This record gives sequence, C-alpha cells and structure tokens, in this order.
Amino acid sequence: MSEQTRKQINYTVSCIHEFARRKKISQRDAYLFLQRYQGISFLSEFYDVEHTLSMNDAMDDLETVCRKNGGVLS
Repeated sequence: MSEQTRKQINYTVSCIHEFARRKKISQRDAYLFLQRYQGISFLSEFYDVEHTLSMNDAMDDLETVCRKNGGVLS
C-alpha cells in the first residue's frame, strides 16, 4: 500500500470518527450514513483539498454533501 493511500485511509477514518462524535451516533452508523449519502466518495474524490482544511470545515462540507444527496441528521 502506498503512503498516499495510507494517509487517505487514515484521514477518512478520522473524518468518520469526528462525524460520529459531532452527530452523537456510533462510528458504524456514521460510516453507513456517509457511505449511503456519498460522503465517503466525496472524501475520496476531494482528498487533496479536504485534508488541508480544518476538521470543522471538513465536517461542514460532509454535512452539505450528504444533505444534497438526501441525508439529514439533527
């Protein structure tokens, strides 16, 4: 596995963890939600930009992407 791939995986896992914490849901539920509403795909496609942002900005972006794809959490 390349170093770039490892960094991208670690970033994605960190985002799932933070999303779960922010939304007060389990990490499993956060992963399933992000997978269903294209959040994981978004992180993969735009990793080059997203990993340079603050975690708060990345979470805001994830919420926006998921909302646009039909996913809403309180």
